[in-house]
Amino acid sequence: MKKATQVRIVASLALVALGATGVAQAQQSDMSFFVTSAGPGKGADLGGLAGADKVCQSLAQAAGAGAKTWRAYLSTQGAGAVNARDRIGRGPWVNAKGVVIAKDVAELHGANNLIKQTALNEKGQVVNGSGDSPNMHDILTGSKPDGTAFPGPDDMTCGNWTSSGKGSAMLGHGDRTGLNDSAEAKSWNSSHPSRGPGGGCTQDDLKSTGGNGLLYCFAAN
Repeated sequence: MKKATQVRIVASLALVALGATGVAQAQQSDMSFFVTSAGPGKGADLGGLAGADKVCQSLAQAAGAGAKTWRAYLSTQGAGAVNARDRIGRGPWVNAKGVVIAKDVAELHGANNLIKQTALNEKGQVVNGSGDSPNMHDILTGSKPDGTAFPGPDDMTCGNWTSSGKGSAMLGHGDRTGLNDSAEAKSWNSSHPSRGPGGGCTQDDLKSTGGNGLLYCFAAN
């Protein structure tokens, strides 16, 4: 009798675990926003917008959300400049836990719900931020606070995401935390340009200010 009871308990626990796994998988398949868990490892050289989108799509696929069309939140400069806000769809966007980040483009660039606890990666994990080791809160965007491209002449996109040497890229703080309480320090998409002894766009340069070449990814459909 005792053995039968133990078997029933084990079976019940297994069903609970399967149920929890199913819920997590369903949430991730519904996911329409995430911060990348890793970058290509070549600094700000992402292979242009197409290469960055491929990173988003590949990570989403691995997380079970590959049926959607994923776009990196990045702007470009110069002839044919692209605004990050114009390439990510209309929303709403939810993270891997089903929490709404913003209902539309206007809210995303206004009073959104993007903070450290909600800016999760595709695995549903919190991304290291200010105070963590290593800090990885600098997210590549190349964008102004309203999600549009910088007019130039200063490089704010590391050569439209093709340079891993000289240049600079505008970064946002995924944890909305910086060295002070200024709007820039708390900006998720336009906090400060990259910099460093390698020229501003190398992997080590990005790491030196608290980054790792990470991206914001949004489902555009």
